Amino acid sequence: MGIRERQSRERETVRRKILDAARKLFLSESYANVSMRKIAEQIEYSPGAIYSYFTSKEEIFFALAEEGLQFVRTHCSTTAHANAPLERVREAFWRFYTFSKAQPEYFSLIFVDNAVPRISRDWERFSSMRELRNEIEQDIQLCIDEGMFPAVDSPGVVFRLLWTAAYGVAVFRLSHRLAPGEDSDALAHDLLDATIAGLRHGIDLHFSPASDTRETLDGGEGFSNLESGI
Repeated sequence: MGIRERQSRERETVRRKILDAARKLFLSESYANVSMRKIAEQIEYSPGAIYSYFTSKEEIFFALAEEGLQFVRTHCSTTAHANAPLERVREAFWRFYTFSKAQPEYFSLIFVDNAVPRISRDWERFSSMRELRNEIEQDIQLCIDEGMFPAVDSPGVVFRLLWTAAYGVAVFRLSHRLAPGEDSDALAHDLLDATIAGLRHGIDLHFSPASDTRETLDGGEGFSNLESGI
C-alpha cells in the first residue's frame, strides 16, 4: 500500500469516527445541544483537528443526512418490482415506514429532531431523493388518470396524505406512544389501507400542498425535515 493510499484510508477512518460520534450525540442530546468541541471530545481529538474534516456541525449533519437519505432511496427502490401503480404507491410508503425500523437513528435524526438544519439549504446534494419522490408521484398520477384516486390539481396532495400516515406511525413507535401489546406494523398497515380506501372511494380532499417544491419537501420548523426525504 502506497503512502497516499494509506493516508486516504486513515483520513476516511477519522471522518467515519466523526460522523458516528456526531450521530450518537445528535440523537442523545439533540442537534441544538451539540458543539464541535463535544464531537471532538467524543473521539478524543482536539476541536481544531476535526475542522480539517468538517467546517461546522451543520456540514456534519448534511453528510449524515446524505447517507441516511441514500439509505431511504435504497430501501424504497424495491417497489419497482410491483406490477400495478397502486401496488407501487402503497409499497413505497410501507417501505418508508419500515425504514424507520431498519434505520431508526437516521430516521430520528433526519425526520424527527426539529432543531436540525433544513435540507433545502443544501438541496443539490439530495437529487436521488427528488428522483424517488418524482417516481412515486408519477405512479400516483397514473392512479388519478385511471380513476382510482380523486382528480386533484397535483399528485403531491395524495403523496402528502400517504406520507403522513406512514410517518405518523413511525414516530408513534419511535417515541414509545403505543400501549403495551399494540402492534405498530398492524397499525401502519391498517392506516395506509384505510387512507388508500378513502382515496379510492372518492372522498373530497381539502388539503393542498405548498406551491414551492422545496418547501413542500422540507416540512417546516415544526416538522423538521418531514418531507425532505423524498
